[in-house]
Amino acid sequence: MKPQTLFCYTCDSDEMHRPLTEEEKSWLRGETGRAKVDEFFMCEAPTCRNVRSGYVKRPFHPVIRIPVP
Repeated sequence: MKPQTLFCYTCDSDEMHRPLTEEEKSWLRGETGRAKVDEFFMCEAPTCRNVRSGYVKRPFHPVIRIPVP
């Protein structure tokens, strides 16, 4: 998957989102218990890092943010 502009629920605007790295996918699997997390993107806005899928703006309640490395 390529980075793309998607609507970010927490920023309330269109922002660049990128696919998760392998490390981030591993962390998200541990947080959610899901076996497959390949469909998720992370918002690249400086203070956001919100996770969304390509189709669902808000897949998690409450929102999940990827921790800063």
